[in-house]
Amino acid sequence: MGSVLPSFTRPGANDTLYDNAKVRRRSPVQVALQTGLSSIGGKNFTSCSIGKFIAILLFMGICYIAVTHTPPSKALLRGSENQGLAKAQLKSPPGEMWRKARIAKDTLFMTGQERDDLKKGGFLNETEVTVKDLFHAEELVWRQRQEEVKTAFRHAWKGYKDYAMGYDELKPLSKRGVDGLGGLGATVIDALDTAIIMDCDEVVQDAAYWIETELPGKLQDKGQVNLFETTIRILGGLLSAYNLLGGEKETAPKYGTNPKVFLERAIDLGDRLHSAFSMSPSDIPFSDVNLREKSAHAAGFDGGASSTAEAATVQMEFWYLSHVSGDPKYGKSAMRVFEHMKGLPKAEGLVPIFISPKSGEFIGNNIRLGSRGDSYYEYLLKVWLQQGGADSEASAVTYLREMYEEAMSGVKHLLVKKSQPKGLVFVGELPNGITGNFSPKMDHLVCFLAGTLALGATRGMTKDQALRQGFMNERDLQDLKLAEDLCHTCYQMYAVTATGLAPEIAYFNLDEQAQNGMDGGKKDAEYGVDIQIHHLDRHNLLRPETVESLFVLYRVTGEIK
Repeated sequence: MGSVLPSFTRPGANDTLYDNAKVRRRSPVQVALQTGLSSIGGKNFTSCSIGKFIAILLFMGICYIAVTHTPPSKALLRGSENQGLAKAQLKSPPGEMWRKARIAKDTLFMTGQERDDLKKGGFLNETEVTVKDLFHAEELVWRQRQEEVKTAFRHAWKGYKDYAMGYDELKPLSKRGVDGLGGLGATVIDALDTAIIMDCDEVVQDAAYWIETELPGKLQDKGQVNLFETTIRILGGLLSAYNLLGGEKETAPKYGTNPKVFLERAIDLGDRLHSAFSMSPSDIPFSDVNLREKSAHAAGFDGGASSTAEAATVQMEFWYLSHVSGDPKYGKSAMRVFEHMKGLPKAEGLVPIFISPKSGEFIGNNIRLGSRGDSYYEYLLKVWLQQGGADSEASAVTYLREMYEEAMSGVKHLLVKKSQPKGLVFVGELPNGITGNFSPKMDHLVCFLAGTLALGATRGMTKDQALRQGFMNERDLQDLKLAEDLCHTCYQMYAVTATGLAPEIAYFNLDEQAQNGMDGGKKDAEYGVDIQIHHLDRHNLLRPETVESLFVLYRVTGEIK
């Protein structure tokens, strides 16, 4: 037993082995009896008549307390629409009496305001509560948070619908619409799957009707769009709506629009975007597509190069389009990009951020996981997961996992550093390749990596599931630890600013002697020396990478932090 669980011994002629884990599991009655008896007379205490009499009195007293004690009722709150204190009285069943626990308010999962509300309701401030009470309180808090998020979502949608319906984006100050993402109503389509998940029925109805009646004309009339942006926002949004509304299961229309409409629009758009592949002289697609003419061409800048990330971040959408349409051309064309890149030279799995559709070769030496490089690494893993790579070692996409693991080894060896003086883990850049100088610059975009590493470590499962099934090796555990460390850094990029919004770009201090260096941010922030914000980078584009990684890590680890 001692070799498995921690133990201690009491000195004496007849030493007794005590298992700490079992000591902790003794009931309060056992604890009180053993403590009282041992403190008075040791092992031989109950052998005398006086000792037996005292023991009986002690036992009867404890039983009396157990029978007559009634736990106080607990007032729980939260959940009212007007954010008042909605109280629900909970009483502890007698069988849970010994599961009482004193909970310090700073150990709960709640925000400061939520703790204050619970304190006003009589729930906190060193009140005894049961485990059942805590679960109920947590559920109420999460429901309230969900409602607050839905309220914010509906507010944003109302502003867009009132002033910019059909445009890509709303300019909230001037209250007008603007097309900056191709002019296909990006907000309508990009927000639809979110509205479905949130059960915002009125938003789904508005968006579905617009897609059914207005989108066909826009697809016919629009000229140049970016392949990547249009694929991830418009094509991906249509396919997500089709899936979530039961298109594959041929579910009856719920919002007045048949889910097949979304697939029809996706096929129409997919055919137009496919010209980026069919008209390219290599397996690397052109970056620009003319929807009206169903044609494509190289970018008018960067020497006609395509972004590595953009060329390698359309595979999930095109593969799924083939899956639901039955036409293999979309998926085959998109997957040829990865098959081609597999054979290109790399630096420990890392690749430059530009690639030529004319020659099919990488251009330059700039290596980074920020803009133009980020989602190449992300899609290596996610496409592998999407196409069942985790289910079989003999999968046709096994090479994607191999490319991903090689790249992550390169990231850890060449790009991961720790800041000074407090050791924040970050991912830097090699602007001139592996023989050039290291740059401690990290885009907010790089925060995608925390979630990707977590998914890679567990093969898309939770940590507990992966461990039980024997999928996690030492490398995977290290990757998950790196994911948590990197996500902590991304969180601190928000915490270090006065607004609570992260900068678009941060630089990390590597000088042990540095005292400060932030042009922006809170001067008294805990990591104000480690994180350096330059003046031109003091803006936030509402990017989702940190939030996604936090969500993925929460789902993977189950840790509420």
